Amino acid sequence: MTREHATRMALTALVAGALLATTTSACGLGGGAAEVEEGERTGKVSGRITFRTLQLKPVHTSYVQGVIDSFEQKYPDAEVVWEDVPGDGYNEKLVADAQAGALPDVVNLSTDSFQLLADRGMLADVAKLDPGAAGEYVPGAWEQFKLPGKGEGVFAYPWYVTPEILTYSKKLFEKSGLDPAKPPTTVEEFFDYAERIAAGSGGRYSAFMADPKGRLPGDWQKMGIAILNGKQDAFVFDTDKAVAWVERMKDLYDKGAMPKESLLKSDDVNQLYGGGKIAFGPGSPGFVRDIKQNAPQVYADTQVANAVTGTLGHIGIYAQSLGIRKDGKHLDAATAFAKWVTNGPNQVEFSKKATIYPSNAAGLADAHFSDRGDGRDAETVARAVGAEQLKGAGLDANTPVQWTNQVGDAVVREVQKAIKGEQDAGTAVRKAQEEANKLLARTGQR
Repeated sequence: MTREHATRMALTALVAGALLATTTSACGLGGGAAEVEEGERTGKVSGRITFRTLQLKPVHTSYVQGVIDSFEQKYPDAEVVWEDVPGDGYNEKLVADAQAGALPDVVNLSTDSFQLLADRGMLADVAKLDPGAAGEYVPGAWEQFKLPGKGEGVFAYPWYVTPEILTYSKKLFEKSGLDPAKPPTTVEEFFDYAERIAAGSGGRYSAFMADPKGRLPGDWQKMGIAILNGKQDAFVFDTDKAVAWVERMKDLYDKGAMPKESLLKSDDVNQLYGGGKIAFGPGSPGFVRDIKQNAPQVYADTQVANAVTGTLGHIGIYAQSLGIRKDGKHLDAATAFAKWVTNGPNQVEFSKKATIYPSNAAGLADAHFSDRGDGRDAETVARAVGAEQLKGAGLDANTPVQWTNQVGDAVVREVQKAIKGEQDAGTAVRKAQEEANKLLARTGQR
């Protein structure tokens, strides 16, 4: 992903947890308040609808406006009013509009921000509005927008997605006696490689960033650790495997497999990788493009492989979506437009302009995403690797909606203490689960 996209992801994660704790009762946003009634469907794609995106102007103005123009040509009785909102304060504006009854008809949401609206009954169930649509989208992306306790309801059309991949330095692998042609495939093997890298570095470089918040709960899920119980109403990750993960992280940290400062603050991983200070780069196809543009020599040494998966065989997906206001006056037009934006051709065109992927299955099947070239160009290979993984990606390594920003912070606080040697791993995991369940109860997720 680009740095801009990474910033947007961080912003969404930062605010989403706070929004989930909102207790106002306006417009059905308070806990236990009644859902809004669904707007009337007429069967006609007509009327004036609003469409909100997040920080796409001015870079993608031409593309988005072209999609709108083509839709209006197809449906002359419909009009789309596009508003693009800056990243700063996006989610605050979202909740304020929801409270005021001023949500757009079609709104750009992430997997974090959509939950607030969907869980309070503010978004239309697109699986109900558009029967059969599930087969048109990548399963992992479609499933992202379900909610616990809502059955088979899906509360947003998947839009563009970013898959997890593995990036690493061929040179630092070889210096550590590792074969660049045989990258790690499981969390446990990834840690083994990190230990080898640290042992051979002489303190000159590390293997990966500590970043517990970025690694959890994904690592635990890949190791087969259940995060929630069967009812999805309580965290149950306090297990021997989770304790072993914390113990291994502490051991690797002590051995220099991670930069010491990366445990408590977020360094520029691009800069560290570009300077030869870490062996594993960020797990994003967009990172490969950044390195190509900004550090050509490092790019030439960069290799790409499938993401570390583990026993589940699944990867993490970051997805953007288009939610539809449930009580909108022109539900048919809003549904048709969201479907238009997320169709195969439109998603492919967008993906060629940015380092993103279609959630639309037909779009993902486009030859653009399968071409590996001669296998030497990391960006081309990264695009193909990401696309291939997306086709079969499941949800196991994606963050559950109950794992809010506050939950992540609470877990990380305890894990950090253990990694620094301030408490044992078992105590850290136990206390983390206790805090996570308190937060789950407080936000009304039970």
